[in-house]
Amino acid sequence: MPSSQAFIAKAFSEYYHQSQVQTPSSMEKREFAFLTLGDKMMLRHKHFAATEFFQKFLASLVPSDVYCSCAYYDDPEAEMDKKGWEGADLVFDIDADHIPTTCGKVHDEWTCGGCGFAGKGLTPGKCPVCGGEKFDVKTWPCNECLRSAKDETIKLLDMLLNDFGFSESETHVFFSGHRGYHVHVESEIVKTIDSNARKEIADYACGLGLDSGFLGFDEKRIRGTHVPKRLKLGESGWRGRISKNMYDFIRNAKREDYRSLGLNRGVIETIVGNRDVILKSWDDKGPYRAAKGIGLETWRRIFGHSMFSASAKIDTVVTTDTHRLIRLAGTLHGKTGLKKIEFPLSKIEEFDPFKSAVVFKKGTATVLVSDAPEFKLGEETFGPYKKQRVKLPTAAAVLLVCRDRAEVVE
Repeated sequence: MPSSQAFIAKAFSEYYHQSQVQTPSSMEKREFAFLTLGDKMMLRHKHFAATEFFQKFLASLVPSDVYCSCAYYDDPEAEMDKKGWEGADLVFDIDADHIPTTCGKVHDEWTCGGCGFAGKGLTPGKCPVCGGEKFDVKTWPCNECLRSAKDETIKLLDMLLNDFGFSESETHVFFSGHRGYHVHVESEIVKTIDSNARKEIADYACGLGLDSGFLGFDEKRIRGTHVPKRLKLGESGWRGRISKNMYDFIRNAKREDYRSLGLNRGVIETIVGNRDVILKSWDDKGPYRAAKGIGLETWRRIFGHSMFSASAKIDTVVTTDTHRLIRLAGTLHGKTGLKKIEFPLSKIEEFDPFKSAVVFKKGTATVLVSDAPEFKLGEETFGPYKKQRVKLPTAAAVLLVCRDRAEVVE
C-alpha cells in the first residue's frame, strides 16, 4: 500500500476504533452506504438493527465516507423498487461549489475533460471552447467559502423557522465536513410529502417564480394610476425579505453596483442624488414615485438583484430526492479528514468548522506538498506551500493528502 494511502487508512482506522459515531433516529428503517478507501467502491443497501452492529462494521471496514438514507424503508436492504418507501426527512445541502465567491478565483481550478481548456473560479455548465460538460475540478475549503455557505444557511434557517414554522427541535444543522452545511428537518408533517411538494419548498427557498408585481412593481402603480403597495421593512415572508434587501442595496450601493445591473448613467445619478428621499419614503408611500426618472424597468432590476441576494443557494436536487443518501453525522469526509458535525442553531454565527470539526489532534507527519494555499486548522496557520517538504500536525497532513495536494514522505 502506498505510504499516503496507508497514512490515511491508519488515521481513519484509529478514529473509528476510538469514536462512537451516533446513529440516526429510526436507524433500522434506513439504508446505509459506504465508500471504501483506496479503490473507492460504493457499498450500498446495508441495514443495521442496532448501533453495536453498525459500530463493529464501521471499525472493521474503515471507509472513506459513510452515508445513510434520508428515507425510511420497510426493507432497507432490498433493491430500490422493493424497499417499501415509508417517508423521508426534508434535507438541504448548501455547498460553496454552487456559490460565486471571490476566493474561488484564487484557489479553485477546473479543466475540461474534453479539450483540456482550463480556468479558475466557479465551474461553468459547459466548456466555453468545446461545449463539453465534464470537468476535472480542483477546489479548496477556505474561510471565505465557508462563510458564504454559512450566510446561505442562515437565510434558509430563517425561512424554515419563521416562514414554514418548523421548530428548532425538529430542525438540525450540520457542517458537512467539506465546503458547506446540511440542514435536516425531521417532522411528521413533511415526512410523507412527495418529490413535487419538496420541489415547491425548494423553489420557495430559492425565490423561484417570484414576480416583481408581487411587491407592486407594475406599470399602473409606477405611473400613478393605482395606489402603490407599501413596502414594510419589518414585514414577514418574501415581501419583507426583498423589501429589506432593496432598502439596504439602495442605502449602500455605489455607482459601479448600479452599473452592474445595466442601468444608464442618468438613472444612476437620479437614484444617488435622491437616495435619502427614496429611503425616507420606504415605509410611507413607497419609493416608486419618490423621484422622477426612475422607471418600472429600473425597479425590476433592483428587485431581481435583491431577490437573488435574499434567496438561499441550495442544491435543489438534494431536497427533491426522496431516496437521497446523505453523509452520516460524526463520520469523516474523505476529501478533508474533517467530520460532519451538528451544532445548535443558536451557535451558527460563532461556529468555526476549522476548530470544531478537527478530529486528529495528536502526532505529526512529513509530507511533500505540491501546491496549497494558506489555511488554518485549530489555532495554527499553515502555508502557502509550493513543492515543499514540511512536517505538519496530523490533521493538516491528512487534509493536504485527502485534497491530493501532498504525499507522505516515507
